[in-house]
Amino acid sequence: MNRFHREHKDVESALADIGERLNRGEPEALEEAYRTLGPLVMSYLSRYVPQPDIEDVMQRVFYEVWRVHERYDPGQSLRGWVLGIARKRAIDHLRKRRDVVVPLDSMREITGDDGREVAERLVWADEVRGALDLLPELQREVIELAYFSGYTQVEISSSLGIPLGTVKTRTARGLQRLSGLLENTRGQR
Repeated sequence: MNRFHREHKDVESALADIGERLNRGEPEALEEAYRTLGPLVMSYLSRYVPQPDIEDVMQRVFYEVWRVHERYDPGQSLRGWVLGIARKRAIDHLRKRRDVVVPLDSMREITGDDGREVAERLVWADEVRGALDLLPELQREVIELAYFSGYTQVEISSSLGIPLGTVKTRTARGLQRLSGLLENTRGQR
C-alpha cells in the first residue's frame, strides 16, 4: 500500500470515527469535524455567500451540526451530511438578504434539481481528488494533464517527452485504477 493510499484511508477512517463520536454527542468530535471539514465548507459557502458573511454562515452550519448530531447516520458520508447542512444554511442566508438581488441562476445552481446536487458534486469531487492522490505518479500526471489542464494525448506526449503509446497506456491504466478506487469509496458509504 503506497503512502497516498494510506493517507486517504487514514482520512476516511478519521472521518468515520469523528462521525460516530459526533452521533454519540461527544463535543470533541464537533471540534474535529470543524477542523477537518471547515475548509471544504468554507470553499462551498464562498460560491454562494458574500465574502463578509461566510464566517457567520459557517458558524451556523457547525452550530446546526451539533444541534442535530443525533440525526447523523454513521453509515453515511460525514462530508455529504455536513455539506447538506451548509447548503440549507446558504439558502437561508440568501433568502434573508432582501437588500441584495441574487441571480436566479445561482439559486438554481445551489438548489439543483433535488436540492442536493451541488453538495453531492463537491463530495464527489473531493472523492475524485482523494482517489487521484492514490494513483502512481506517472498515471496521475497524464490524467491531470488531460482532464484538468485540457491537454490532448499528443500534447501530453510532447510535453512529457514520452511516446504517444505510453501516454495512452498510462491514461487507460490510471482511469481503470481510478474507477476501482472510486468504487471502493462509494462502497464504503
